[in-house]
Amino acid sequence: IMHMPFRGRLKLLVASLTAVILLTWLYLLAGNLENGRSLLLSPCLSETPEARVLERAVLESRVREMEEENRQIRLQLSQLQGTAGQPADGGNYGNAVWGASADTGPEDVENTAEERANHTECPRSPTVLKCELIHVACVCAGHNASRDVVTLVKSILFHRKNPLHFHFITDAVANQILSSLFQSWMVPSVQVSFYDADELKSEVSWIPNKHYSGIYGLMKLTLTKALPSDLTKVIVLDTDITFATDIAELWAIFRKFTDKQVIGLVENQSDWYLGNLWKNHKPWPALGRGFNTGVILLYLERLRRIGWEQMWRLTAERELMSMLSTSLADQDIFNAFIKQNPVLVHQLPCFWNVQLSDHTRSEQCYTEVSDLKVIHWNSPKKLRVKNKHVEFFRNLYLTFLEYDGNLLRRELFGCPSHATSESVQLQGALEELDEDDQCYDFRRERITVHRVHLYFLQYEYTPTGDDTDVTLVAQLSMDRLQMLEAICKHWEGPISLALYMSDAEAQQFLRYAQASEVLKNRKNVGYHIVYKEGQFYPVNLVRNVALRNANTPYVFLADVDFLPMYGLYDYLRKSVVQLDMANTKKALVVPAFETLRYRLSFPKSKAELLSMLDIGTLYTFRYHVWTKGHAPTNYAKWRTATTPYKVEWEADFEPYVVVKRDCPEYDQRFVGFGWNKVSHIMELDAQEYDLMVLPNAFMIHMPHAPSFDISKFRSSPGYRYCLQTLKEEFHQDLSRKYGAAALKYLTAQRNI
Repeated sequence: IMHMPFRGRLKLLVASLTAVILLTWLYLLAGNLENGRSLLLSPCLSETPEARVLERAVLESRVREMEEENRQIRLQLSQLQGTAGQPADGGNYGNAVWGASADTGPEDVENTAEERANHTECPRSPTVLKCELIHVACVCAGHNASRDVVTLVKSILFHRKNPLHFHFITDAVANQILSSLFQSWMVPSVQVSFYDADELKSEVSWIPNKHYSGIYGLMKLTLTKALPSDLTKVIVLDTDITFATDIAELWAIFRKFTDKQVIGLVENQSDWYLGNLWKNHKPWPALGRGFNTGVILLYLERLRRIGWEQMWRLTAERELMSMLSTSLADQDIFNAFIKQNPVLVHQLPCFWNVQLSDHTRSEQCYTEVSDLKVIHWNSPKKLRVKNKHVEFFRNLYLTFLEYDGNLLRRELFGCPSHATSESVQLQGALEELDEDDQCYDFRRERITVHRVHLYFLQYEYTPTGDDTDVTLVAQLSMDRLQMLEAICKHWEGPISLALYMSDAEAQQFLRYAQASEVLKNRKNVGYHIVYKEGQFYPVNLVRNVALRNANTPYVFLADVDFLPMYGLYDYLRKSVVQLDMANTKKALVVPAFETLRYRLSFPKSKAELLSMLDIGTLYTFRYHVWTKGHAPTNYAKWRTATTPYKVEWEADFEPYVVVKRDCPEYDQRFVGFGWNKVSHIMELDAQEYDLMVLPNAFMIHMPHAPSFDISKFRSSPGYRYCLQTLKEEFHQDLSRKYGAAALKYLTAQRNI
């Protein structure tokens, strides 16, 4: 009974201690919130050293006051327990619990192990200034690497809060693809520079290399020479990297380098450099497990100062005397260099390069999702690699793979962005538009800049020696994808296709093409992705992308839902010579027909086509709904013609033609359905092209569901009104451009 009051007083004092600590914490939290800060964030995220020092001083003063109060309470508790003595039955009622903490606290030098484990101090992680420019370098060569690097760039742009400058060491292919992509992407606060890999090949071509990356896998050794001499430091990345955090956190690690450190790397997470993977496995020399070069911090200024170019060369020459070749390209040479000069390397935490090749120790780099910083798909298997959490990593990668790149065009608030001439011109055009105009959306679409990814798949073309080659030019969207295999079977010549797709649809197309034996075996087809944006289908912009990227002297301007007759490619090349296309202005008309049957026994000759026409299996194109479009072809004359014949332009004529590649482009004001081809043929006529119908050529339109745009045209009076307005403006522009010769088009239109 005598012990009950002591226990009650003990509970009261414990409750008082808890209340004091809680109230003090709330007081500190409120005080910090008044100053616009959270206690949970201070002082770790203070933006300036001065603010950090001032805030720490204030906090230390408040903490000392709180600790003095706590000390007094603990003293009372200790005295209380001492006077209470032991229970009569000799049991221990809590001395062990309080004994460890009664006379110790945060102010004591010797804290308990538990307190040390639970005590969180602000990590002294270096910060990056708000608008500090971060430099990133990549070696990128070929069509596949150019596609892969876009996913890397997306992951960086998604998380970034700083201006970026990308430095790409490229071959001619990657240069063309990436320069076009970034120019059309127009991401604020992003600069891009390109460096010719061909000029660097002589620096590393003497090194035998067995790695699948080839000579480009050695290019990172040359960066001190390739990059500008005034560039002091750079983050170097492989193209198969995905970021899961702000790249500024990685950039900040440069501030942790000692005076002697020049390179930052993550330890290799496989056993490769331990030399125990198989019998007689002899890797290049490395420090311990070695380092992986998928993510590198290069202190360029210091590397130049120590004579990096000569040092890595000497290292490579020495080791090649016994190793004969590299197995892992530049990584072998970097590791041999570090083995000799370990003081020069700064080891990065392994979550900055979680390596997902088979049999790695990558799972030791993270315990929570939040631990992940950089994922590296450094196996030739890429997404098929074996890893316990590969599904999670794959989904993270696919998120950026299919992420809408248009959403990454956001401004960095508070950081001045250098306005390019293109962005200034676009802004000026936007300001000239009247938002109250009934046709504002149509006019807005005309000046929209769409991202363009040229040569999305492998492309190889060897020009013919006789300058008669013809490229089939067409555009399509996802709903016409099934036509590609059939077209490739009918047309063996080069093809330039522009595909209007979202980022996710582009990946669906990629999987479709890679699974198709027909498409995989055709390397002379250029696929150019124009990424979706806005509410209209910018059909003429998409056509122009395909037209500009044809690589032959002549182009066959077609639609993807037409199948050309077998042998048309060779026939057109002969016609180019026969009609002296090189020295005359001609547009060769390929007569168009259609079938309403999804299954068609395709005619193998003109005679067979005429027979099918007579029995009603085939029709002249748009015979049922829009005869004007192709009536001037004069099908009656074509039936018996044996030589090319000239026809005159008529209103609404829209044939499919073969012309020189430098023909006028399509007028991009026409979007969706209506007048997109009609306006182009009109301009060809205004430039005095002779329209010549080929007597032994034909193409057949295959049936498909109506497009969304034709449905809008038919159902929306506003759509039809705006199309008529655009027609009138086109006529006015044509008159200004070609003078009195263009008046006939206006007259013809009024007579309809």
